[in-house]
Amino acid sequence: MGATYDDPCGVARALDVVGQRWALLVVRELLLGPKRFRDLVHGLGGLSPNVLSQRLKELESSGIVRRVMAGPPVSGPVYELTDEGVALEPVLVALGRWGRNRPVTATRQMSVDALLLALRTTFNPAVAGDLSIEVDLRIEDDRVSLTVADGQISMRRGPSQHPDATITADVASLRALVYRGIEEPGVRIDGNKAAVRRLLAALR
Repeated sequence: MGATYDDPCGVARALDVVGQRWALLVVRELLLGPKRFRDLVHGLGGLSPNVLSQRLKELESSGIVRRVMAGPPVSGPVYELTDEGVALEPVLVALGRWGRNRPVTATRQMSVDALLLALRTTFNPAVAGDLSIEVDLRIEDDRVSLTVADGQISMRRGPSQHPDATITADVASLRALVYRGIEEPGVRIDGNKAAVRRLLAALR
């Protein structure tokens, strides 16, 4: 794992595990479900495969990530979060809420998982009210089921089983739709559009 802070504080002990550069972003990419190595490389566009291999090795040894064999349609090794890794989700949501007030200097496009985490950080349960909706999000090559119920938002990788609506978009178009209210040509909304409008208001 390398050098530690040698500090008994809980924050320092946590950073001993996930404080390395890229470590928390690897966790971010796995919050919604398992991914293949090449999909992690794609989601973390500024990260070299060698550095990713090192981060995954460290996170595995710390009990945050595990490597498993997936069945069809993936059929091969994938990486997924352990229970310890899943427990970092509220930490990442809180960091995202803090970071959204910082200036945007990045020139690279967000990954799908980064955008979905951003939606978690901007979701306003007071605006959502009694909204109950399940949406099948088709973002580029990803399928994600997004559900709002009882003032809570949840997401998981994979298609929705009984969607009230389907949103098809790329990352840039979905960001424009959610945060600027701009429905670009690359966005398609099918199903309960009134409920989708309420969802967008709660995310904005």
